[in-house]
Amino acid sequence: MIHDFRMPAVFRFGVGAFATLAKEIESLGARKVAIVSDKGLEKVGVVQRVVDLIEPLSVPTVTYTNIAGEPTFQLLQDAVETLQAEKCDLIIGIGGGSALDVAKATAALCGKSNLAPYLSGEETIESRTVKCILLPTTSGTGSEVTMNAIFGDEEQQVKRGLVSPVFLPDAAIIDPELTVSCPSRVTAASGVDAFTHAIESYIAIKSTPLTKVYSERAMKLFTSNITGAVHNGSDLEARVGMSWVSSLAGVALANAGVGAVHALAYPLGGTFHIEHGVSNALLMPYVFEVIGKTCTKEMVDVASFLQLGDFKSQPNEALKAVVDYMHQLLDDLDLPHTLAELDIGEDSLPMMAKQAAKIDRLLSNTPYQLNEQKILGIYQSAFKGREGI
Repeated sequence: MIHDFRMPAVFRFGVGAFATLAKEIESLGARKVAIVSDKGLEKVGVVQRVVDLIEPLSVPTVTYTNIAGEPTFQLLQDAVETLQAEKCDLIIGIGGGSALDVAKATAALCGKSNLAPYLSGEETIESRTVKCILLPTTSGTGSEVTMNAIFGDEEQQVKRGLVSPVFLPDAAIIDPELTVSCPSRVTAASGVDAFTHAIESYIAIKSTPLTKVYSERAMKLFTSNITGAVHNGSDLEARVGMSWVSSLAGVALANAGVGAVHALAYPLGGTFHIEHGVSNALLMPYVFEVIGKTCTKEMVDVASFLQLGDFKSQPNEALKAVVDYMHQLLDDLDLPHTLAELDIGEDSLPMMAKQAAKIDRLLSNTPYQLNEQKILGIYQSAFKGREGI
């Protein structure tokens, strides 16, 4: 088999890396810069910090901060139309996954005369004329290093992913200091999202020896840093660790893909507007209880990465240890355990199963053949919770 491996042209990591943004803008020869972020970061002054950093360059700037919550295709279209009219040649995305997804998709779509075939997924975006720099302020989505961007389809009440190599930015600048002010709930949800990327990419059908290196390192760092980052947000060492988790797992996701956990999470976001990280965290143990049966060797590896024990002599016990860890994680991070806790009615489960079963891009990358009926069974388990199974 032939495997490609892609990353941003520049990957810069380190405490204080934010200060190098101006130099990166200069190197890209930008004439007009758009800053894409969200209302929350604008309110706390992060967007202004970017403006202030650019000011000495005498490069005009505009801001787009209409993002609140997880973005929709309608919002993406508005961002493209707005920034295209501004004739910006560099888009800087700063924020969580929502802002970064909007920024990189907007950069890729600016200049396209007809957006419809790209937004529907009928056509892949093959080229980009607007430069792009991404700076994450959360540790989770890894959007700064991936070729995916996720948006809500308001008409169909689903979430869909756009995928294109041109979504990789010209520069990804990861400064863990930008994540220190991230609230504990967001830190927990986004952190487990990164863990989901790591473990799903590790068992993915498209995984390679190289992607597994990134997945493995991300899992090892996750287990030793997530609790500190969530419960002591000013712990910079834990923040650095989780920033590595997010980016390493993001690189693995970009090149190996993810699978069933994400597929089953999409209806929770699209229909019920549950945060992506919370959806993944809640569903992960119930999904792995089923799909983990087909990847015993990988479960032995994962148990070792998470310091759960050596199961080489009893490999069939590894899956239970990993699933137990996932359930305990929800307790430790104060995240919900069941769909019922999210006010999702049991009568909605068949509809969700029907939606998830259509996400073949992710399900086909999972080493277990899930059909609609099996997916419904997983949702039913997640509705009842562990005690109800």
